[in-house]
Amino acid sequence: MCGMGRGWSDWREEDPGLPIKLGPASNAEYDPVPLGPVVSEAIRRARETCDRLARRAGMSRREFLLSACGAAATLFVLNACTREAARREGREPGGTFEVSPEGTVDPETAMEEVGGDEFVMDIQGHLLEYDLNPAVNDPVGFWSLFPQQGCGEEDPRDCYSIEHFLEEMFLKSDTSMVVVSSLPLPPDGPLSLEVMEETRRVALALCRDDRILMHGNPFPNIGPLGSNLDKMETAARDHPIAAWKVFTNYPHLWDGSGNQWWFDDHDPSLPQVGERFIEKSLQLGVRNIAVHKGLSGGTRNASPEDIGPAARAHPDANFIVYHSGYESEYVEGPYTRATANVGINRLITSMRRAGIGPNQNVYAELGTTWWNVMRDPDQAAHVLGKLLRYVGEDNVVWGTDCLFYGSPQDQIQAMRTFQISEQLRERYGYPRLTKEIRAKVLGLNAARLYGVDPVSVPCEFTRRELADVRRRVPIRNALYGPTTAAAAAAFRDAHQGWP
Repeated sequence: MCGMGRGWSDWREEDPGLPIKLGPASNAEYDPVPLGPVVSEAIRRARETCDRLARRAGMSRREFLLSACGAAATLFVLNACTREAARREGREPGGTFEVSPEGTVDPETAMEEVGGDEFVMDIQGHLLEYDLNPAVNDPVGFWSLFPQQGCGEEDPRDCYSIEHFLEEMFLKSDTSMVVVSSLPLPPDGPLSLEVMEETRRVALALCRDDRILMHGNPFPNIGPLGSNLDKMETAARDHPIAAWKVFTNYPHLWDGSGNQWWFDDHDPSLPQVGERFIEKSLQLGVRNIAVHKGLSGGTRNASPEDIGPAARAHPDANFIVYHSGYESEYVEGPYTRATANVGINRLITSMRRAGIGPNQNVYAELGTTWWNVMRDPDQAAHVLGKLLRYVGEDNVVWGTDCLFYGSPQDQIQAMRTFQISEQLRERYGYPRLTKEIRAKVLGLNAARLYGVDPVSVPCEFTRRELADVRRRVPIRNALYGPTTAAAAAAFRDAHQGWP
């Protein structure tokens, strides 16, 4: 526990919280979704159940909560609560977590149910590194608005460091590969290209393989377009850019300036930068273009309505739709004519109107989306079912938005065990979630998209080894995120909208 800023006895007495984190929290791009009565009751019952089962197993409460049995027990209780609520409405829940009573008490059964050996590739990972670049300007304490500040470091800003990012991803979860994904932050901010590059090189030295990829973060609508395209060329020359990550609703979302854009330039009143940006990306040999769509804060240009036309016009580009168009204030249900232009359905509508079918050049990413819907099996069933049916089982890709939500292990465990009900499968044409489909979603689809060989060997290291590697690398020197709507609003206001 070197460097963790607290004694061993204190650590042993900590309450780690439920192993399946049920919120509320956000990454400040949206207001946290308040917990409903079903989830609140599930949390209460899960705590009681874990206390009882820990005593029965002769384990401390902490040991049980950190075990596979603890994860299975939490999902088992969530199943029970959602089933009771659904039956009061005269129906069955739209989805369930396939965990058994035996899995809540027997470690081997629990590992069979919530464990797995599949390849996991997370294409939406984030960190905030304040020590690498002394010029980082943070006059209002960017770090201070996230609960992650309580991780135990003497300097709370260190809770968002490269060290913690690598620990959360590779030591505390079954993740094998990560794409460090851009945020709408200044070029010299705490997630700059230099920060991404050092993260990649540290992981290379620790793990002895390329298990971290990085995004470029262009802003084609801010400043002269020609200069922005030149910056893309420089970034692609100097860094191993695996994809570009852009925000078509930025900066209008935060400053109300009207400065936003579309991939297909269909609105002549906005900057006409979409086509030129895509063409430049392809010219540079970067086929993967990731874009934030959904979690819009009411801004229209976070809608995925431009995805279908852009994909049709540029069949050589891959459009990776981060969050899949999900909006936290909308309850996801089936795709119907009446709901075709809300939430995730907007992406499906855009694709269908443009003649883009499943498994073509549009990809749906699950970061934050799965985090929010996994606590509601009805929504989770419709989200996964719709995306697998209309975007394609080869084109749904895994992302978690961590470390803002802590280790992604609970999201992985929930995905491994989730199943869409037979009733919804028959009624809406959703597929059964087989082991093969889950393996595609958790990693194989992303590996194919990014052209990498799946890494099958876990990366194991100690904090001492990590610190030693960071000294030698030749380069320049539990829930995370606001937990209430007020905290998210304060975060945005304090930073003029920088999430």
